Amino acid sequence: MKEGQPRPPGCAAAPPPKRPLWGFLLVPDEADLKPLVVKLLKRYGRWLPLISAGLALLIWQLVSQFGGLPAFILPSPLAVAARFWKALVEGALLRHVGVTLLEVVLGLLAGSLTAMFLGYWLARSRLLEKVLSPYLVASQAIPIVAVAPLLVIWFGPGMFSKVLICALTVFFPVLVNTVVGLRAVPENLRDLMRALRASRGQMLRHLEIPAALPVFLGGLRVGATLSVIGAVVGEFVGADRGLGFLINVGRGQYDTALVFAAIFTLIALAMLL
Repeated sequence: MKEGQPRPPGCAAAPPPKRPLWGFLLVPDEADLKPLVVKLLKRYGRWLPLISAGLALLIWQLVSQFGGLPAFILPSPLAVAARFWKALVEGALLRHVGVTLLEVVLGLLAGSLTAMFLGYWLARSRLLEKVLSPYLVASQAIPIVAVAPLLVIWFGPGMFSKVLICALTVFFPVLVNTVVGLRAVPENLRDLMRALRASRGQMLRHLEIPAALPVFLGGLRVGATLSVIGAVVGEFVGADRGLGFLINVGRGQYDTALVFAAIFTLIALAMLL
């Protein structure tokens, strides 16, 4: 039957031509690949992160072993693991992790609570937003690395300056998400609460906080990662404890394996938060 001619009644459509196996291997099309990809993801999807990490470690090991680079430039993963275990057994790693974790938690709490309180009033008052917005934007336009030395000079190299740097790093993203979340509350729900004669506290507790919570938690998630950055920046500037100090020590002694061990510990800390 020629193409374009009507098919006689009772005549079934011809099946599509079968593709040979070699054709699939050479030029796979989307119809062939999609079921295969879905099947592989269902079966091995949970193992993909581990497989990816294993491949990255294997490539790193091969580059460090056959690339001709000295150990103080690129140590092997095995050397990093051995240095990590040595620092862990000696107790130095846990001691520095405890200091950094305390700074991060205190800074995260201080920055988040301050941002929540100020964000609530900024969401309610357009006048207050216009007055404070230039200062808030200016505070975020300056890199925290440039402000950290001043804070260490003013408040000393102790823990307070590190907590303050963490709080400043966390403050802006949590503030913005708080304001956006509160202003995204539907106005008809506010009218309903007013019609029910709800007080200001009841409206905040039963409407505004639940409605703004998903957006706020998104900002808090970003702030938790930034707080680790703030703590390390503060320890870089001036400290005698913490993972940032440990990285400085490893850098000064060309102990690159120790630097990698501290970096991976920071990554694990940020993921945990």
